[in-house]
Amino acid sequence: MAASELAGFLNSSTNKKKGALTIILSISSGMLLLSAVVYTCATKKKRHHMKKRGNREYDSEKNSTDFSTEDLDELPFFSLNSIAKATNGFSINNKIGEGGFGPVYKGVLEDRQEVAVKRLSKTSHQGVDEFKNEVFYIAKLQHRNLVKLIGYCIHGNEMILIYEYMVNGSLDSFLFDETRSSMLDWPHRFGIIHGMARGILYLHQDSRLQIIHRDLKAGNILLDEDMNPKISDFGLARKFVGFDTSAKTKKVVGTYGYISPEYAMHGRFSTKSDVFSFGVLVLEIVSGRKNQGFSHKDHSDNLLGHTWRLFKENKSIELMNASLRDSCVMSEVLRSIHVGLLCVQHNVEDRPTMLSVVLMLISEGVLPQPKQPAFFTGESYPEHYGKSSDEYMITLPYAR
Repeated sequence: MAASELAGFLNSSTNKKKGALTIILSISSGMLLLSAVVYTCATKKKRHHMKKRGNREYDSEKNSTDFSTEDLDELPFFSLNSIAKATNGFSINNKIGEGGFGPVYKGVLEDRQEVAVKRLSKTSHQGVDEFKNEVFYIAKLQHRNLVKLIGYCIHGNEMILIYEYMVNGSLDSFLFDETRSSMLDWPHRFGIIHGMARGILYLHQDSRLQIIHRDLKAGNILLDEDMNPKISDFGLARKFVGFDTSAKTKKVVGTYGYISPEYAMHGRFSTKSDVFSFGVLVLEIVSGRKNQGFSHKDHSDNLLGHTWRLFKENKSIELMNASLRDSCVMSEVLRSIHVGLLCVQHNVEDRPTMLSVVLMLISEGVLPQPKQPAFFTGESYPEHYGKSSDEYMITLPYAR
């Protein structure tokens, strides 16, 4: 073959190879691009599904709230040494209580501010999740009827939360104590009812994070020096978005006597679960008696059932604690009892919203008639209830 023909042949062969290589590369690039698009779409769809599912179901064994140091940006940090110094080395003499999270100590900071220090117990099973919830929720909430979180401390295995100190402790220490109950006259009690209602309304509707508390009880209502109520302990709280105000959990955690029937028996909780708990609290404040463990010589009903009996017989005023006779305003007492009964009705849809509750408490209009309350008798709780180390706390799977 002539040199000129050989050169032409080689150039033609090279061009063909280059063309084939160009086609192969183009196809490969297209396949890679298509794969990337499909993967991105699938990932977004999966994330959307998981997010949607997360709003509807909560697995208590794995907290749905992501937790990182970013959640602490809005809170002041306290060193372990400063907290130990404030509490006299976590002295037993400074201990003022203990819950599922761990012990609580009274402390005095260097600027002489009195604080309450919650220290995560090494034996706590729910403490880490509660710590996450308290940081994530309370740090972002500001209301005169919510306890204020001042700061935190994380040092090795130590996880500590610092709150404003409430001089008068918890509501239950007054309500159910024969001596101290006389210190709560009717104006104070009616003010506590109003304050709780406004605080819960803020959580449900007006806060930047809409919250279902899930553990409203007398022990979680703290009183300042003027007996103003402040809602505390958001360890079991859950947020909701917009109108998606209900969810379901695989475990029921709460306190005997305060949890709603749909939550106790089916694991469903909503803003109306908090309304139920509020209703129980109102009746306890008026009567000075606990719902759980209530007894009467003439029947076996609990406090809710007893109140219902009196209401049907037009004897609601007999529910009022005897120590309130000299300070009570009859119309306010009767209206409070009526509103309390509306809040503890068995069916979720029959209970009012907290906005309606606030309006009913401050108005003088005619109230709707309540229906028979849930858990009418002391024996009407589900048989599958199980108690934990705290006799008033429950943790159990709902019936499938």
